[in-house]
Amino acid sequence: MRMRHKPWADDYLAENAHIALANPEQYKGKWHELFGNDHPIHIEVGTGKGSFIAGMGKLHPDINYIGIELFKSVIVTAVDKIKETDVENVKLLNINAETLTDVFAENEIDRVYLNFSDPWPKARHEKRRLTFKAFLERYEHILRPGGELHFKTDNRGLFEYSLKSFSAYGLLLTYVSLDLHKDGLEGNVMTEYEEKFSSMGQPIYRSEVKFPE
Repeated sequence: MRMRHKPWADDYLAENAHIALANPEQYKGKWHELFGNDHPIHIEVGTGKGSFIAGMGKLHPDINYIGIELFKSVIVTAVDKIKETDVENVKLLNINAETLTDVFAENEIDRVYLNFSDPWPKARHEKRRLTFKAFLERYEHILRPGGELHFKTDNRGLFEYSLKSFSAYGLLLTYVSLDLHKDGLEGNVMTEYEEKFSSMGQPIYRSEVKFPE
């Protein structure tokens, strides 16, 4: 998907630095201090336009949420969504997922969400998939022992690949659905892509895995 350049994005993010945090490395090991509480911290890697993270923040005020988004042209819309939803427990980071361990300390996070990640279908791009072994290692480092990863996608190939990747890494599969909306899931918050694809009748695949205690 081609991203439309937004030359005003830098200024807009600076104006909303209380939501889209600059220099997040300074908070490594101190995220609970930033939020001002000891609530669990959940992160969404690839937060897109922010519907999921804002919705989760509204639904669960006793959990702190951090959305990770690489593209400035997209994260500005997520800032708008958070302001519109009026939630205090959601922050955004304009960073690459490869730098997660520079931003979060070991065992600092309770859950990771991956929603409709880029499938990178070509074999030579396998290492870019957010469920590739190297990314699982990053998640394991920042997650507390027994922490969870929740994964949703419309892409059957990526889903099958991810289940194999989870298994090869030794993760415990605790939930799997080959048609989320048919099976039903209490408290499911949809992303923009989920709304689009489900309205077209496409099945949504979902899994939950747990890292070793």
